[in-house]
Amino acid sequence: MKKITWFYLSDCPYCHQAREALDELKRENPEYKKVEIDWVDEQIHPEIADQYDYHAVPCLWIGQQKMYEAHLFETYEECYGKVKAVLEAAVAI
Repeated sequence: MKKITWFYLSDCPYCHQAREALDELKRENPEYKKVEIDWVDEQIHPEIADQYDYHAVPCLWIGQQKMYEAHLFETYEECYGKVKAVLEAAVAI
């Protein structure tokens, strides 16, 4: 199982949407609860965020590979699908 690095901002509506999708996905598939997530608030830890190449949050990485980066006007359904794909990649052996 691979660890996810999840960049976010506490006041970002897209970050809240992605967290809601994560919670829903964990309820649907208990295997996702086993995935380790490093939560990085880029305002609190800019020194970590500066080591990664991204422009928007939420932004999810597995190792050095950017797996998902939100965009303006993203729907919940789109976000849900992207977060699910990252979780699937994390649990894949």
